[in-house]
Amino acid sequence: MEALCEKPRLRRLLDHFSAMTDPREQWRVAYPLPEVLLLVVCGTIASCDDYDDIVDWGEAHLAFLRRFLPYHHGVPCADWLRTLMNRVDPEVFSTCFMSWVRETWPDAPKLVAIDGKTARRSHDRGAGKPALHLVSAFATNERLVLGQEAVADKSCEQNAIPTLLERLAAAGALEGALVTIDAIACNPTIADVITDHGADFVLAVKENQPSLRGEIAAFFAAAPAESLKVHVEIDKDHGRIETRRCVVSHDVSWMKSNRRYPGEYRFAKLAAIVMVEATREVAGRQSIERRFYIASAPLDPAYLAQAVRAHWRIENSLHWVLDVVFREDLSRLRKGHGAANMALVRHFALNLVRTATDRRSLKTRRKRASWDPQYLQALLASSAR
Repeated sequence: MEALCEKPRLRRLLDHFSAMTDPREQWRVAYPLPEVLLLVVCGTIASCDDYDDIVDWGEAHLAFLRRFLPYHHGVPCADWLRTLMNRVDPEVFSTCFMSWVRETWPDAPKLVAIDGKTARRSHDRGAGKPALHLVSAFATNERLVLGQEAVADKSCEQNAIPTLLERLAAAGALEGALVTIDAIACNPTIADVITDHGADFVLAVKENQPSLRGEIAAFFAAAPAESLKVHVEIDKDHGRIETRRCVVSHDVSWMKSNRRYPGEYRFAKLAAIVMVEATREVAGRQSIERRFYIASAPLDPAYLAQAVRAHWRIENSLHWVLDVVFREDLSRLRKGHGAANMALVRHFALNLVRTATDRRSLKTRRKRASWDPQYLQALLASSAR
């Protein structure tokens, strides 16, 4: 796909940075916003985890940075860089990120997982400010971050998810996708936002919807086996045997409610209900866990099983990577918009680091980028060498 694009990836990145509005008086600007943003993205790719590291790296690699932008006044000091990043509007920056992702990877993702994560050390007890909580969208097959939305805390996720979905739709990332979300999003409002934008949903049903969960569980307990579609997978690893049965029914005509008028559906476009039964055998002991889902499309059980399992890649391939490889949980940014903006910078960096085609780990790629400018330029421009 890269060979078919008219503009190189780096040129697109710089164009999107240049399109961002800089609220400062232009005649007083010594460090233009595109230069600042390129500095923090390059520094973050190059294994820098705070502003002091980024500035030290930038001063040591100023000749590299000047390949792309003038940097007439060099790079700002750490305090000035912190001030600039605190002032950047995170909503504008988020829109810039989503547009860049869409232009750089134009193929619409098939599976989109949405989940929240807390930057645990970003709280400010003195100011009564809680830790930053972000809801992110992740293309699970491509392992690509699509966007994020900041919320006050985890309990506010269901308010932020529709906003994030609207932003994804505006960026063209929802049409034709299958969106998977945990139980906090299991409500008709979020379901309607997804389907109204040409996507389908698979939503987990847990204890926060006790009546719905109870009805679905009772249905599968009593339904004749011949009326259900089943897909079975068996995993054997480290002395553990796990058998997963994905059971699907497309008979949802019984799931009606009379809350406003007879025959009203709880979920307007519900097309399937799902039970995933996992049986684990370890050291002669057996345990069974059942999870339930609703879907807006009459999908076959094999594809639903894949979508349900793929959802958790957002934990392993995004949240875990941000915490362990990018040390996000150790970040002490807490003033202004710095924490939200640097979370977006890490998303820029992660998407670019993952473009490498070598067999190095993400951690090793970052380290190599810190001392090999050619490798870093390859990550910014195309596939790594």
